Amino acid sequence: MSGEQEVWPVPDAAAMQALGEALGRAARPGCVAALVGDLGAGKTTLAQGVGRGLGIVAPVVSPTFGLVHELEGGRLTLLHADLYRLDDPSEAEGLGLEERLEDELVGLVEWPGRAPEVLPLDHLVLTVTIDDPSRADAGPRTVRARWTGPVAARWWQEACGG
Repeated sequence: MSGEQEVWPVPDAAAMQALGEALGRAARPGCVAALVGDLGAGKTTLAQGVGRGLGIVAPVVSPTFGLVHELEGGRLTLLHADLYRLDDPSEAEGLGLEERLEDELVGLVEWPGRAPEVLPLDHLVLTVTIDDPSRADAGPRTVRARWTGPVAARWWQEACGG
């Protein structure tokens, strides 16, 4: 089950949020996704949809400067981390992400390559690419979903029918 992959076309920001919302509705405690993609690819837009699918009414914004936002008020807590500003993986140790991502919440980690050790073994990897760089602001994207274990596989399959 590890390493399987599906490709999901996303024509616009509304479709990206809808994909996130489906993931939020299907999420169970312990679901964690690594969000991979260039700046402006749509990772935060996807996270906004996850928040909406969880029933969180607070705005989901990129935690770039705060590094970690914890949003409550939905059926599950959403932990949203953005590791872009980390210069060294050791900087993640003080954030307590490894421990928090083991809790009964849903975790989204943007720029996970900056500190990959914070991710649990079983997680979803969502890679967002801009299909047409000349239309980066509003153009279509592709999301490649890869799962590393049964929890992540079930999450994706329940959300997207994969």
